[in-house]
Amino acid sequence: VSPDDARGRGLAVVWADDEAGQYARMEELLDSGELDACVTMHYAFPIGVSTVGRVVTPGRGREMFIATTTGTSGTDRVENMVKNAVYGIAAAKACGVSRPSVGILNVDGARQVERALRKLDGNGYAVRFAESARADGGAVMRGNDLLMGVPDVMVCDTLTGNLLMKVFSSFTTGGDYEASGYGYGPGVGEGYGRIIMILSRASGAPVVAGAIRYAADLARGDLKGVAEAEFAAARRAGWPRPGEAAGQQATGRQAAVEQAAVEAEASRLVSAGIASPAAKVVTHEIPGVDILQLEDAVTALWAAAIYAESGMGCTGPIVMVAQEDTEAAMRVLRERGYL
Repeated sequence: VSPDDARGRGLAVVWADDEAGQYARMEELLDSGELDACVTMHYAFPIGVSTVGRVVTPGRGREMFIATTTGTSGTDRVENMVKNAVYGIAAAKACGVSRPSVGILNVDGARQVERALRKLDGNGYAVRFAESARADGGAVMRGNDLLMGVPDVMVCDTLTGNLLMKVFSSFTTGGDYEASGYGYGPGVGEGYGRIIMILSRASGAPVVAGAIRYAADLARGDLKGVAEAEFAAARRAGWPRPGEAAGQQATGRQAAVEQAAVEAEASRLVSAGIASPAAKVVTHEIPGVDILQLEDAVTALWAAAIYAESGMGCTGPIVMVAQEDTEAAMRVLRERGYL
């Protein structure tokens, strides 16, 4: 659209000399309140701010928020994904989803993220966990759940989220033209007040239109106010404020501290030369242990004189024990922080 065409359609035109000037003017207009939101490409968000994408899932045509898709919420994987969950909830609520369901994509760290979110939920920050469409259920989502759009908010790390945005938006076009969805979404983070929506060079006209609509939804829904309310509620439940030291609050950061303690205990058991108890026929599967902790969990059971083996079921990693040892094994795994 040329400047003359824009004026003819009642659109304001703001001049800038170069790309840096464009971003500077954009920020000025946002901060002054003249603009409520904007859509752009390749914007450099500060650390702690990441974007919440919005897609239309192919299985059933449901909309789903992907938290997050660009930027970075921090420097620790588990803590980042816990933050991403809160960011996604805020974006969904600002778009009118009053009680968004939350699923955690089955990637590295998913079980630790689930434990951290359930701890927040138990401390008073309400999280409505989605249930996988698979027969075994649970809040950890698989590929089926992605395609069906089971949760309102799908939590993942940013690199995975970015890949998912590419797939959902351009799987019908061969990958070089994003033809559906709402783009990579707004940057969300504590203390961040701008609604800046991200597109890519491959975003086609339908996605640009979707991003503008998404921006309007967020502006009308007061994303900044909703996000700050979510952050305040999460802080009351133990989520750390920016700059707080590790371990001060029961959140993703504390989950990382607890994980370090689990790993230290596992190293101690290995150093102690824990031997396997007498082998048994193992027929009961215990899911829910993170893949990175699987062998350590087995060693912990051996130390408790419970024979166990590691395995990989169709839904992810499993610890296998004899049927009669199930209750004792579950108790040990919970006490040691593996479940």
